[in-house]
Amino acid sequence: MLKTASDYFRSLFLFELFKGLRVTGGYFLKRKFTVQYPEEKAPASPRFRGLHALRRYPNGEERCIACKLCEATCPALAITIEAEVRADGSRRTTRYDIDLFKCIYCGFCEESCPVDSIVETGVYEYHFEAQGENIMTKEKLLAIGDQYEAQIAAARTADAPYR
Repeated sequence: MLKTASDYFRSLFLFELFKGLRVTGGYFLKRKFTVQYPEEKAPASPRFRGLHALRRYPNGEERCIACKLCEATCPALAITIEAEVRADGSRRTTRYDIDLFKCIYCGFCEESCPVDSIVETGVYEYHFEAQGENIMTKEKLLAIGDQYEAQIAAARTADAPYR
């Protein structure tokens, strides 16, 4: 009986509404956190996973040995690899595609690679304007790796908390 009367008075005086307005008012009076995006960047976690890249050895040869472990561990089935044996007997990829619309940026491909070929960079400023640009081909991935190799190498030698 007492609980029913209490519930009746709470609903009559709109207790929950004023409780919600108090929370809203508290946030209304707090100092705002606004980042002026193009000029200043928001801090990113050191464990952030962004745009994919394929790396090369210092002599210019691609690192990928076509073991297909990254393709096998990808839970989203976003990676497609085709390979062939070269004249010297080593395997290299002829096709290495990543569909970035399927990719869930889990990092399993990066962790499974025995030669540290595929990496996820800290680059988050990329977009697609035309149909089909979401498919990252081997050539695009190698170009990204060449462009950001200094940053990738520095991140690999630093004591990353998740490695």
